[in-house]
Amino acid sequence: MRPNPVWKKSSRSGQANACVEVASNLPERTLVRDSKLGDSSPILSMSAAVFESFVNNVKTGKFDA
Repeated sequence: MRPNPVWKKSSRSGQANACVEVASNLPERTLVRDSKLGDSSPILSMSAAVFESFVNNVKTGKFDA
């Protein structure tokens, strides 16, 4: 039986509806979707390691212009 994704929105987004939600409760996968589209949102699926690398790069400013 496959677990259902548990979607979480960043605590930094407050009450905003234009954010992303992440489900990281699945084995070996992390899912990302658009919060304002909810269940109808397309879902990006990546390995947990790729997602962790992405988040670390964001935190260190690698993508800053």
